[in-house]
Amino acid sequence: MADQSSFDVTSNVDLQEVDNALNQARKEVAQRYDFKGSKASIEFDPKDSKLILVADDDFKLNALWEILQTRLIRRNVPVKNMTRGTVVPAANTTVRQEISLQQGIPSEKAKDIIKFIKDAKLKKVQASIQGDQLRITSPSKDELQEVMRVLREQDFGVALQFGNYRG
Repeated sequence: MADQSSFDVTSNVDLQEVDNALNQARKEVAQRYDFKGSKASIEFDPKDSKLILVADDDFKLNALWEILQTRLIRRNVPVKNMTRGTVVPAANTTVRQEISLQQGIPSEKAKDIIKFIKDAKLKKVQASIQGDQLRITSPSKDELQEVMRVLREQDFGVALQFGNYRG
């Protein structure tokens, strides 16, 4: 029997990079003319993996999100892993929005990925859910590379990272 090769599929957000991007976005908001004299803030709760945007109105809230999104993309933080909540009215005629950061692969997405791998009809490839990540195993390293290729081409709604390769 041949040795099994494997790799892990994860979906994580680097919280330090998120914090760095937030600091850059706050500086830009402080300098922009359209935000002068307005209430606009970005708060970050790393324990709950949530961002809270506060602005005067929906228009400024969307502008704040665009600034933040640009900074996150420049720092290679996957924006796919962020879910925007509904805009709710807050104190002093402001609006707020919570944005949750997805850490790990949710179980329903993991099941979709496993189903996709099985439907791809790759020989001798096994996929298993291990907590909030997937482990893909196969005796053939070429098959594992093919799995990586097909997963990169498909959009599952979360950013996938491949690591922990064992040959």
